[in-house]
Amino acid sequence: MSPARVSVVVVSRGRPAALRLCLMALSQQRHPAYEVIVVADPEGLAAVSHWHGRIRMVACDEPNIGLARNLGIAAAAGGIVAFIDDDALAEPSWLERLVAPFEDPAVEAAGGFVRGPSGWAYQWRARAAFADATTRDLPLEDETPVVLRGRLGRGVKTEGTNMAVRRERLAAMGGFDPAYRYYLDETDLNMRLAALGACTAIVPLAQVHHGYLPSPRRRADRVPRDLSDIGASLAVFLRRHAARIDGNARIEAERLAQRERLLHHLHWGRIAPGDVGRLLESFDAGVSAGRTRPLGRLAPIDDAPPAFLPMHDEPPEGPHLWLSAWPWEARARLGEAAPLVAAGHVVTLCVLWPDARRHRLRLDPSGVWIQSGGLFGPAWPDDPRVGPWRFAARSAAEAERCATLRGAVA
Repeated sequence: MSPARVSVVVVSRGRPAALRLCLMALSQQRHPAYEVIVVADPEGLAAVSHWHGRIRMVACDEPNIGLARNLGIAAAAGGIVAFIDDDALAEPSWLERLVAPFEDPAVEAAGGFVRGPSGWAYQWRARAAFADATTRDLPLEDETPVVLRGRLGRGVKTEGTNMAVRRERLAAMGGFDPAYRYYLDETDLNMRLAALGACTAIVPLAQVHHGYLPSPRRRADRVPRDLSDIGASLAVFLRRHAARIDGNARIEAERLAQRERLLHHLHWGRIAPGDVGRLLESFDAGVSAGRTRPLGRLAPIDDAPPAFLPMHDEPPEGPHLWLSAWPWEARARLGEAAPLVAAGHVVTLCVLWPDARRHRLRLDPSGVWIQSGGLFGPAWPDDPRVGPWRFAARSAAEAERCATLRGAVA
């Protein structure tokens, strides 16, 4: 049986450098039949113009993620549409694992796990979503994919930066709701799927790394610049899904949560005392706007998609290669690694410093994954703060741990 054709939609606004890295990671995907659709502002489209002929580019200069994703759906030729944010890096095995559950015709959607900017700690794993826009963690026994059926008022949460849905289902539902310009757009979709009794697969090993990058709405340290979109989207969500719930109480609870979040930033000196009140006022203004925002019926997306545009004529198949270096050797080793990526390999360069600093993961513009940290320092969340290691043993141990996501080292 031929593999399912997949369209990967990336929405970008104001982050051209991040978008370039996102596409570099997507170019290393091991799924044999996928296309990439970039929906971006002029700056973003210019940044990836060198991919012309290999990706589909759609212009969108309106700050509305629901609208932008719908433009991507309309341009998608694959039977499955996957979504990732422009500030996320997909592991090479991401797409192949994310879409594998769709072999079961009952599965309508799938979501994977999201790691934070360090490369290891999780931001989000399996969660359930409810009609009041709250979520609850779902404990899983292991890393085996599970299929869960939603029901009215209780959805299976997928993250907008790591999810996939059958195109036919998405189009029939009208895609994402443009009333959500920034926040809760995918949760709303989860709830609508749940109301239909749709099945969603949770795929723990379909993983992306989600960075904390500055944007018009937040700084790189996660300090919000404005809370109006959060307030507006919450008000819209409650109007859509929480007719039997005390919406005022839920909004007040969220306001208190946002206040606690701001006080935490204030405690660490990231904002000034006056910023707390100003940002909470923006939340209140957003709630007022969301309560009066027009909520239209979502029309099906019936655009005939263009021809499928695969990112590669032949997908890269080179095995995972692991290189290690002391920091004073790193530049030379990176020079050796870049041509291997161009030849179709997944390459990780492990740079070990002679100390106990915490490890971090990043993707070099050349496509080389770089893990750097102390020889004795922690990498994964459960690692001790200091461990007794020799260079060769530590390098081998990290290679074995990364093999789950990037493949066994050749």
